Amino acid sequence: MENIVSLLEKALLSLDKQRLNDLISKVNVKESSIDIIEKYLVPALEKIGIGWQKGSVALSQIYMSGRICEEIVEKILPAKSPDRKNQPTMAIAVLEDYHLLGKRIVYSVLRSSGFELIDYGRKNVNDLINHAIEDNVMILLISTLMLPSALRIKEVRKKFNQLNKNIKIIVGGAPFIFDTELWKEVDADAMGINASESVKLISNIVGGYKNGK
Repeated sequence: MENIVSLLEKALLSLDKQRLNDLISKVNVKESSIDIIEKYLVPALEKIGIGWQKGSVALSQIYMSGRICEEIVEKILPAKSPDRKNQPTMAIAVLEDYHLLGKRIVYSVLRSSGFELIDYGRKNVNDLINHAIEDNVMILLISTLMLPSALRIKEVRKKFNQLNKNIKIIVGGAPFIFDTELWKEVDADAMGINASESVKLISNIVGGYKNGK
């Protein structure tokens, strides 16, 4: 399995879609679509994420890798696939900032991992709250670039509490990397340092919902 993961990683970094499709075809004979995603694609993306942390992979490579994997997942696990059912409603947004790249990377990597989520784009506090409630969102991922925007997440949590809405809030972005305790200050449920970590967080939370926790 490790060999396939390494080959997928190399193909993703070189943007070799033909090589990727060939590798997926080889394992597709024996594995289910979900197994392919969880055992091969997600670990390959995680390795690329580690490479970025170490400085050997560019942010653009993470972005493109996520988009390519997203295309693969759409083919082997279409939106109407029963394997995509029984997931809590999830959404992702940038709160009052204009830099959307980080959010887009997380969105692509999560969808590459088989999750469905609504992309709200950029929202202010009130619009984000209203959309999340209207869509019956159960897990809300919020990305920020600037500290003032990050601090406003506490307003989102306060409003959810006032409305008795038990919505999990996962945060990420520069302010939370610089201050690893900030997510607690804004009353978030968890913080993801990068896209790969977000996959693990969401997987754990979704598993909790499926187990009735």
